[in-house]
Amino acid sequence: PVTDISQSPTLTEEMTRAGVILGTAAYMSPEQAKGKPVDKRADVFAFGCVLYELLTGKRAFEGETITETIAAVLKSEPNWDLLPSTTPWRIRDLLRRYLQKHPADRLRDIGDARITIREALKEPTMASPDGVESAAQHYRRRWMATGGLILAGAAICGAVVWSLMRNGASTPAEKAAERLVIQLGPQQTIPSGSQGYLAISPDGKHVVYEASEGTETQLYLRSMDQFESRSIPGTEGGFGPFFSPDGEWVGFFAGGKLKKVSISGGALLTLCDALDGRGASWGSDDTIIFTPSATSGLSQVSAAGGTPKVLTTPDREKGEGNHTWPAFLPNGKAVLFTVGRGGGSSNAQISLLQLETEERRVLIEGGTQPRYVPTGHLVYVQAETLMAVPFDLARRELIGPPLPIVEGVRQGGGYTTRGAHFSFSTSGSLVYLSPVQQLDAEHTLVWVDREGATQPLAAPLRAYGHPRLSPDGRQLAVTIRGTTSDVWIYDIPLETLARLTFEGSNARPNWTPDGKWVTFRSSRAGHQQVFWKPADGSGAAEQLTTSEYVNFPRSWSPDGQVLAFVELHPINLPDIWVLPLEGERKPQLFLRTPFNEASPMFSPDGRWLAYHSNESGRFEIYVQPFPGPGGKRQISTEGGREPVWSRNGRELFYRIGDRMMAVDVMTEPSFTASTPRILFEGRYEKDPVRIINYDVTPDGQQFVMVKASEQAAQAQIHVVLNW
Repeated sequence: PVTDISQSPTLTEEMTRAGVILGTAAYMSPEQAKGKPVDKRADVFAFGCVLYELLTGKRAFEGETITETIAAVLKSEPNWDLLPSTTPWRIRDLLRRYLQKHPADRLRDIGDARITIREALKEPTMASPDGVESAAQHYRRRWMATGGLILAGAAICGAVVWSLMRNGASTPAEKAAERLVIQLGPQQTIPSGSQGYLAISPDGKHVVYEASEGTETQLYLRSMDQFESRSIPGTEGGFGPFFSPDGEWVGFFAGGKLKKVSISGGALLTLCDALDGRGASWGSDDTIIFTPSATSGLSQVSAAGGTPKVLTTPDREKGEGNHTWPAFLPNGKAVLFTVGRGGGSSNAQISLLQLETEERRVLIEGGTQPRYVPTGHLVYVQAETLMAVPFDLARRELIGPPLPIVEGVRQGGGYTTRGAHFSFSTSGSLVYLSPVQQLDAEHTLVWVDREGATQPLAAPLRAYGHPRLSPDGRQLAVTIRGTTSDVWIYDIPLETLARLTFEGSNARPNWTPDGKWVTFRSSRAGHQQVFWKPADGSGAAEQLTTSEYVNFPRSWSPDGQVLAFVELHPINLPDIWVLPLEGERKPQLFLRTPFNEASPMFSPDGRWLAYHSNESGRFEIYVQPFPGPGGKRQISTEGGREPVWSRNGRELFYRIGDRMMAVDVMTEPSFTASTPRILFEGRYEKDPVRIINYDVTPDGQQFVMVKASEQAAQAQIHVVLNW
């Protein structure tokens, strides 16, 4: 009998439901405690725990709380000195072999215990050092061995019953969990961004995921009764898919809008503006709660479209950067969401919003992307592990401690607590992607010449992004992603890699024109602002901007006196600002429109700013005089992002999907630009929001780029049926 309910977190009226972990923490095998698949060897481990306790009167693994108990199961060894000195050596050996941490090192069958105990009863001596036992020792040995055999038999019966219950033998109608993998198409790749890749319909019959096949990402639909996926027309550039409650519609973000499309075909419908969505949930009342941008709170809009209603606003004084990944509770009267506070998801909070009263309260510290599952649990992600915690739906309260249930779920990092990539159906199916570290670990830095020929740099394999060459071309500032991200400096001639930042989440480096400083965005002030630091690491980082919204740097004027940067405004969308270093260092607005402008790049003569904007309905490259006045000039003709000038100012480069484009330009006596031409085409990594992810050597003859991971190209979608 379980005498301490706190040590049995999953003991509920639903305990025989398929997929529920059943048992008391002190008797769980390590693989069960981790939420990994189990077999009969988990029962062998539990039997070993019971037998140890019978002989010593103490549990093999103890702790004051369930967390401490599970930690003991995973990391500690039983105190073998507590075994009575009269314990036969065969029993000692049996215990050690049954309590091995790894299933492969463990005996497979509980039936072996009967044979071992029988042989121990027949053992003529205790195999003491002198080989002789006293009459008292002999009596105690026979009593313990006989009693142990009787109790062990009872334990075996109990373990068998427990195993049958856990595996659903008491409910024959339920099915065992089954695992399968959705293979992507031969030309499809999973992007390296982190805004949410996939969703499964409530009935478990369809999976929608984001992938690229050529120059642009798109949403693809995979029916579980089909062998191939099909693209969903009109979803180019789409991400963050989610299903309607009836499974007939897919909502998603694309082009700064929230949209929906029927899975059976038909017109694409735009619902409202959503600059850079961070999750959405479709309620039973046919409304959608969503996060419109990386710096906003929650909003609500009718599934038929209309003007959104703001539900929450991040409290900047409390360090809240955003409210993301909303999820309706089944009754539709409350919603779960993540409070981003900088420093990645480990510093985030999972909160609950009562829609009728607008009351907010924190449920969990440290975690992201909460969901409610019909087993009576909240499921969320913590350090790439899917966690489950018992939840009283009526009272909307946690009623037990969390437990790990699935390891290895791909999770984005950084300030915006970008999503963990999993989804589940009400019918009991789970889909998820492998961890981002495993996919990004194979990224390499490469030189690419103007004809597309490549040569790898000697830099080690890392999760690289945003490479920027120093003015002399001898060093490379680069973001390296992990649970958080940091800026590193790679010395090209010396082939050495040195870390520049150590606090908070840091990314998007840029050099000052003299090569002495590196500018970057950092979360160390609570939410993302612009900092700079000596490139040789000799001094502390200094904060340059103090906005209440996210700021990130893009380029310096050639005299090093003006910094062009982007501010993410939740209403006005991204705007281009400049920061003069002289005087009070007061930021000045350069360009604000109802559209998305980003990636401002100063021309080498400092008279022009190139940027990309989606004012035409798709992103194009524009050039505008600096500091003005004067109108803008459109440079690209078929779309484009990520503008970069050549060092001599005679060419402007940009990307369209996998194509590197070049335009000849002249700034004297007036600005002129040639027809764009393709330099080369290849699969090189793109930043998920198309921040500039390459650079050009001072002579304009080579590009440094992040080579797409071969492992990422072979990414698979894992599916667990009857989860």
